[in-house]
Amino acid sequence: MTTSTAPAVTFVGAGSVVFTQGLLSDLFAFPELRHARIALHDIDPERLATAEAAARQIAAAHGATPHITAHTDRRAALTGADFVINSVQVGMGEATRTDFEVPARFGVRQTIGDTLGIGGIFRGLRTFPLLRSLGADIAEICPDAWLLNYTNPMAMNVQYLAQATGLTRVVGLCHSVHWTMHGLAELVGVPYEDVTYRAAGVNHQAWVLEFRHGGTDLYPRLDALIERDPQLRRRTRVDMYRRLGYYPTETSEHSAEYVPWYLHHDSEIARLRLPIGAYLDIVAENVAEYESTRDALAAGRALEAEGTMEYAPQIIHSIVTGTPRTVYGNVPNRGLIGNLPSEGVVEVPCLVDGAGVRPTRNGPLPAQLAALNRTYLSTTDLVVRAALEDAPVRVRQAAMTDPATAAALPPERIWELCDAMVEAHGDRLQPGLRKPLGS
Repeated sequence: MTTSTAPAVTFVGAGSVVFTQGLLSDLFAFPELRHARIALHDIDPERLATAEAAARQIAAAHGATPHITAHTDRRAALTGADFVINSVQVGMGEATRTDFEVPARFGVRQTIGDTLGIGGIFRGLRTFPLLRSLGADIAEICPDAWLLNYTNPMAMNVQYLAQATGLTRVVGLCHSVHWTMHGLAELVGVPYEDVTYRAAGVNHQAWVLEFRHGGTDLYPRLDALIERDPQLRRRTRVDMYRRLGYYPTETSEHSAEYVPWYLHHDSEIARLRLPIGAYLDIVAENVAEYESTRDALAAGRALEAEGTMEYAPQIIHSIVTGTPRTVYGNVPNRGLIGNLPSEGVVEVPCLVDGAGVRPTRNGPLPAQLAALNRTYLSTTDLVVRAALEDAPVRVRQAAMTDPATAAALPPERIWELCDAMVEAHGDRLQPGLRKPLGS
């Protein structure tokens, strides 16, 4: 692993142009990384060209002089890589619409559909073939590189990478803990920089275990605000916090999908103002943002790319310069949280410096939190097993254990839904999982 201040960073899925811009803005904000070697890869030539033009403009705006290359050949992009950032979305918006429209015909409601639920299950299944081939390429071409994964479903993808590829330098990254704590600090009226906190759990369902200002617990102040404000009580994550005792680290839209209590009930959807199909609006916004970026670059207009405070650039900076930091990462459990499955992927604080990324041991979670996380990880494990064992029945079993799907449908209809999803996604799935099983 290089300790040079010109690390080689490969972006796989660089055609996610807006996200790539944010990461590059963060990267070039570090003076030590302004000479990095940036290799951009995407299978869409137009998006790749847009990403390259954006990268060059962002570098110039930061006074950076990186070496930037663009590749439709992934293996060429990986050559010499020290870090690989994966943000691929297999199937793009078309596959996402399938993830919503087919389940909706069966009466299954979703808000985001990218982590758990029937949408998360099939997003994982169509991503695994890409991860297997990417892992094989990294093992052959740049075996010492760190793979920093942003692609959802996070827990499924990181567990699959660990078990199917043998790669060990893999960390899944998500901004949910960071922005949750920003929001909570603002809510209780304490500057974020003055707050100390600790969270742990699973991706999109971790929990704020400690929330302090100096030596003072901030949870009582949050409780008082919630008691005074009925609108706060109309948030799913606040409802979960009041009943479970610890604040969840993901938005209400996400949080509602991982439990059986909300989406199947019209009254709860109205009470908590849950936006069914919200992610389809996000997909449309992402396409519009991409097109706006493409057109601005073609017209020679300046981009307004801002930093995003994402973890990947911070990790790269810490490993390259030896600067110590704490970030939140998704890694195989292996005893980090004692009352969650060892093979599952957990989200915990990680120490980062010149020696790499080192997850911290957190001990057991409170029992009620671990109970929910274990259900989440059980579904995740069955999805990974479906791919590793080439077993279509595991897909159906995963859907049967998923809380939101099970709340909406009896077993026969769950199997019929899985058959419909298999047919709709077709050759995006590995061949052994394309077989319909009937009900």
